[in-house]
Amino acid sequence: MNDASKATLRTGGARPVVRFERILPQPPEAVWQAITDREELKAWFPSDIITDAWTVGATLSFPFRNGEGPTLTGEVLEAEEPRVLAYTWGDETLRFELTPEPSGGTRLVFTDELDREIAARNAAGWEVCLELLAGHTPAGDAWKPLFDRYVATFEPTLGPQEGPPAGYEGNA
Repeated sequence: MNDASKATLRTGGARPVVRFERILPQPPEAVWQAITDREELKAWFPSDIITDAWTVGATLSFPFRNGEGPTLTGEVLEAEEPRVLAYTWGDETLRFELTPEPSGGTRLVFTDELDREIAARNAAGWEVCLELLAGHTPAGDAWKPLFDRYVATFEPTLGPQEGPPAGYEGNA
């Protein structure tokens, strides 16, 4: 993972936003498939996503694999295939913006609007997840050094940061 894959932090709104920007080699239609298809999500997203449709107002359920967390619920807030997808993930709001690149790939801007105390934890987790989405295989212990880096970066602005949930043993 390199500096370009690092999260940035925005603090101007009601809650902080962790933001990532990546260039993926696949076209937007393929990236859309990767962020909406249950089978493709298994390769990179930290939970399953169950929905009847990716339309505004549709309900979502997010059961975590191997019982590593509670089942979250959500709602689709925005869906413009293959350009924008936004939904709530429990108390957070996730947003994916897909823009075609001249190379035939996609510029992905991913944001997570969240509570202050989980920004470092989530930034580390999403960095690992987005590496998987990009087709890379992060080291099995990649999360911990990323978390430590984000704690050092975010704590001066956001205050103390929480680690992984109790009982969590995964990488992301």
